[in-house]
Amino acid sequence: MQTIDFNRLQLRSGDRILDVGCGEGRHTIGAYLTADVDAIGVDLSEKDLQTARERFADFEEKSNTRKSLTFQQADALSLPFADNSFDKVICSEVLEHIPDYQGVLSEINRVLKPDGLLAVSVPRAWPEEICWRLSKPYRQVEGGHIRIFNATHLRHDVEDLGWKRYSRHWAHALHSPFWWLKCWRWDKEDSRLVKWYHSFLVWDLMERPKLTRGLEWLLNPIMGKSVVMYFERGSDID
Repeated sequence: MQTIDFNRLQLRSGDRILDVGCGEGRHTIGAYLTADVDAIGVDLSEKDLQTARERFADFEEKSNTRKSLTFQQADALSLPFADNSFDKVICSEVLEHIPDYQGVLSEINRVLKPDGLLAVSVPRAWPEEICWRLSKPYRQVEGGHIRIFNATHLRHDVEDLGWKRYSRHWAHALHSPFWWLKCWRWDKEDSRLVKWYHSFLVWDLMERPKLTRGLEWLLNPIMGKSVVMYFERGSDID
């Protein structure tokens, strides 16, 4: 499941890509498959990184030496990379987990090239607030969400570092009802309704029928689970 739109991120052959908080590698692998890039995914969880490496084994193009992919353990507050060393940086569904999220943005700013591009996504405020209201354990689970972002405030935090947003969209509208149901039935692990909706989402992800793809496209501006913003340095585009 991709949250970032690689067309908007303008991936090009030869780009060096960093996926901060890559988790199990969905965007790192996605970038690798989209273009001839050198993709690096970093995360604190060695368990997630191992899963990512195992998943990548099914996609690695060993005969294509024009691209590469690496996963490594790293702290987003102290990235082990030189200044101005990446063409594109992805930070998807990460900042809501980190107390010092502004420190992460500062590190991203440091490693991005002056002409680089940044893609950031966080949970959208109002669908996330419903989850918080329906279930305290949802936001108290270890490693869970510690804040609800106001997208405008987050945009200003990034722009204060010298960037300007050039594009925005919402994603995963069909996932919002799933999380509302899951939070409502949090203590009911055997909930048939939650299991049914999860099966529906898996089917939709694998089959991608035109009906549900069109429905989600229509609903994303209204109830998309994530807000996704793209930034470039010193742009005048609003």
